[in-house]
Amino acid sequence: MRITTRHTRHLTLAAAATTALTLGLTACGTASDPDSGAGSDSSKPLTVGASATPHAQILEYVRDNLAADEDLDLKIKVFDDYVLPNTATQEGEIGANFFQHKPHLDDFNEQRDGSLVPVVNVHLEPLGLYSESAKDVKDIKPGQTVAVPNDATNEGRALKLLADNGLIELKKGAGTTGTLRDVADAKGLKFKELKAATLPRSLGEVDAAVINGNYALEADLKPADDALVLEKAEGNPYTNFLAVKKGNEDDERVEKLAKLLNSDEVKKYIEKEYDDSVLPVFGAVRG
Repeated sequence: MRITTRHTRHLTLAAAATTALTLGLTACGTASDPDSGAGSDSSKPLTVGASATPHAQILEYVRDNLAADEDLDLKIKVFDDYVLPNTATQEGEIGANFFQHKPHLDDFNEQRDGSLVPVVNVHLEPLGLYSESAKDVKDIKPGQTVAVPNDATNEGRALKLLADNGLIELKKGAGTTGTLRDVADAKGLKFKELKAATLPRSLGEVDAAVINGNYALEADLKPADDALVLEKAEGNPYTNFLAVKKGNEDDERVEKLAKLLNSDEVKKYIEKEYDDSVLPVFGAVRG
């Protein structure tokens, strides 16, 4: 498996930002905090919560190269899980977030009575199957253990990837929130459910693991080269987008950021920086 170091510098900075955020999380702003990014005062900074890779990196590119021309004061807060960015946006501690796909947002809104809405699609990080021992998906055999994400939407997504590549069979009607109970035929495979962020570190302990694109990149994996199989982009419901609390879609700062995230400059940046491991997918969010 070929490991790249292209993003090491970005990861070091992102990790430092994540540590700072973790230590200071209880001190996050509220809706009345002038630096929180909540509300619609275009004279204040817009604070956006993001996963370290590639979301925060894309936002850093926008902030450093494009935002000034639009008179946008963009702040970035890095989060290392899939819940806090949404709760911080819902509670007005930050003005927007950029880390998730539609099935995850829908699950958050349903489970936590949230009112978050997508603004604009930006990119797709194809989910992939990785292994330190197997060189091909055909090398995954009965009796071996495959690790999968344990969160509601990404586990279903991982199981679909395995099913699409003939490793398991799912029950009819298994959807995006499928679980191991929806596996009709495991074909002798065993499964280990782990937090998504820990999956790259599990590769030395399991025979294979289904890893989200952002965490693969953070671990210096190159999805386009290192994955045994990857999701297809066409018709994929897991495009990542900018999201806000309902009612803030028309915030002038949000509109400016949405425009920049769908710009030709960002498209070129994504294509150059990530070599098909992250795919630009612009436009309105469907569904």
